[in-house]
Amino acid sequence: MTMPVQTEAPYQAPTLLVVDDRQENLVAMEALLENSAWQVRSAASGEAALRCLLENEVELVLLDVQMPEMDGFEVARLMRGTPRTRFTPIIFVSAIAQTQDAVLKGYASGAVDFILKPFDPQVLRHKIRALLVHEQSRRELQQLTLQLERAQAFNASVLANAAEGILVVDEQGCIQFANPAVAQMLQGGAADLEGTALMSYLQQPGLPVRWQDSEFYRYWQRGETRRVHDINLHTFTGELLPVALSFSPLTGLQRSMVVIVLDMSIERALHAQLASQAITDPLTGLLNRRGFNQALESLLARVVRSGKRIAVLYLDLDGFKRINDSLGHAAGDQVLQYVAEQLRVCLRPYDILARVGGDEFTILLDSLVHPEYAAKIAEKLIQMISVRHRVDGVEVTLGASVGIASFPECGQDLEGLLRAADMAMYEAKRAGRQQYRFFSPEMNGRARSRLMLEESLRTAIEQHDFQLVYQPQIHLQTGRLRGFEALLRWQRAGVGTVSPGLFIPLLEETRLINQVGDWVFHTGVSQFLTLPPAFREQQILSLNVSPVQFSMPSLLEDLRRVLDLHQLAPAQLELEVTESALMHNLENTREQLQQLRRLGVRVAIDDFGTGYSSLAYLRHFELDTLKIDRLFIANMLESERDAAIVSSIIELGRNLGLEVIAEGVETLAQRNWLVSHNCAVMQGFLVAPGLPLAQAQNFPLTLDWQRLPYKPTP
Repeated sequence: MTMPVQTEAPYQAPTLLVVDDRQENLVAMEALLENSAWQVRSAASGEAALRCLLENEVELVLLDVQMPEMDGFEVARLMRGTPRTRFTPIIFVSAIAQTQDAVLKGYASGAVDFILKPFDPQVLRHKIRALLVHEQSRRELQQLTLQLERAQAFNASVLANAAEGILVVDEQGCIQFANPAVAQMLQGGAADLEGTALMSYLQQPGLPVRWQDSEFYRYWQRGETRRVHDINLHTFTGELLPVALSFSPLTGLQRSMVVIVLDMSIERALHAQLASQAITDPLTGLLNRRGFNQALESLLARVVRSGKRIAVLYLDLDGFKRINDSLGHAAGDQVLQYVAEQLRVCLRPYDILARVGGDEFTILLDSLVHPEYAAKIAEKLIQMISVRHRVDGVEVTLGASVGIASFPECGQDLEGLLRAADMAMYEAKRAGRQQYRFFSPEMNGRARSRLMLEESLRTAIEQHDFQLVYQPQIHLQTGRLRGFEALLRWQRAGVGTVSPGLFIPLLEETRLINQVGDWVFHTGVSQFLTLPPAFREQQILSLNVSPVQFSMPSLLEDLRRVLDLHQLAPAQLELEVTESALMHNLENTREQLQQLRRLGVRVAIDDFGTGYSSLAYLRHFELDTLKIDRLFIANMLESERDAAIVSSIIELGRNLGLEVIAEGVETLAQRNWLVSHNCAVMQGFLVAPGLPLAQAQNFPLTLDWQRLPYKPTP
């Protein structure tokens, strides 16, 4: 392993620096030292000499002793204290310092020679040549040393970061070198391996004890490579690790061999897994969904005849996604394995436990005397899981929600029991998490209602039952129209207007939001362009983007197609995104915002203040607008805390160069307060609710605050 060869810099003649406070001496020395083999620089003071040394490469310094302010000894001392000039040769040249003490002081301060005037110019030139040759050799040696250190660091880095294990074994079979990968495989350290016998780690039927009796040694003697695919290594914890080994002799006088170690545990485990994966979860070793279903069906066949009671518990981890996203899937797997082990401890030997999904577990409790016993088990499970746990050095807190369905009350068959337990688990989550719920008929009714609502949503998408209304956004100081926020509405046949708070979360949960979102983009932009020219030329159209849409990689291309198709200026389109969507994946958010900025569209944080964003991240996001949540606006005149929050958000937006919009403004008193605190824009029922397109087209460009449809409260 060698580093790339670097090209040498063009040759430059070495530089001499002459330092003397007398100009006539500098001129004389420059004339005396004029030579094509080097170039001469001069400095009239110690300070000037030090500046020159810091800014230029100087190979030799001819230094006067007595100079005002800073003498030659002080210059030499400072040079020796600076890494750049620590080894630069210094020759003192003096006509005054004739004493032995002065000469010794010069040598003590770092000089390599001390020449007293008058001197023989020929001797000085010879000394300069000799010192320059020495300095050139020193610098070449230093450069070679640096190159050697870099090559060593490069080779060490390659060995340290290689995914395969690498060993170097001498002719006696002792390990001379081990890289981190093989040490990790054996669950020890590299230092623990070095100096030990390789044969003590090998395990294979018929393998000799002595290294010299092994086939590996015989191959090394012949200078041949030997590969073994079915051998095990003893780890430091006493386990056997299946590996593949490759023995290759090293050339020359090294008299050793390099051994490449490949961890074959995954391949071996795969063969074993293929035999049992039909009913086993490979991560936790528990039954998987199919295995649990088989066990439940078998138990149901028995209890129907015996009359015994059983219960199915459906357990879902609370907060697991946060751990998985922040610490990674490996840490998430550790958590799942930890939870599986805790669940095993809590249950009786004959109870059945399975992992049926990412962070979902099912438990089958057999031979229950009373259904209440299942509640005690659920409490115990929640308590056992809901503790702080260290994962990769980080303290994390888990929780669990449990749904309980008992036989025969909650279901007579496999499908009915599992569905009932699942519904009860979601009821526990809705009730606040980290608790359990028994299935009840009311839950079944709500589940049926939700299913019917979902089917109605699908029908509404197919039949284009959605519509957009437009709520004006007004500049508070001037009353001028800023633009409109397009709001999604659903008129359900036979029911009337369905609350967005009811159907939008369901759209997101079912992923139908992507279809509806694409319709909102095209419809909103096309309808916006039907506004009078005075409206659409400078106004802004705000469209809401759900967290699901914002995380989609296709968002940028979808927007680009809409803008190109309808010929809308990107700066007139503003996307409103909630704080939770921005904070879900910080790296993806930063990249998505940068791409949107390059496209030219605006981005606003909707309902600002109600999420969990960090100001430390907010300052790095490329945003345009902050929208203050309506809850703060509604209470700011009565609540000092809410007023402080609103004024702080306004000030924050101004300091970050962001436009601030107050949502939900309903009274002139609220409007006047916002004006006095320099809020830029408002929207709310004080001006207008969401307007159908025809009414939005007739909305005034500039609003008369004295002729509002709503009067201020007393």
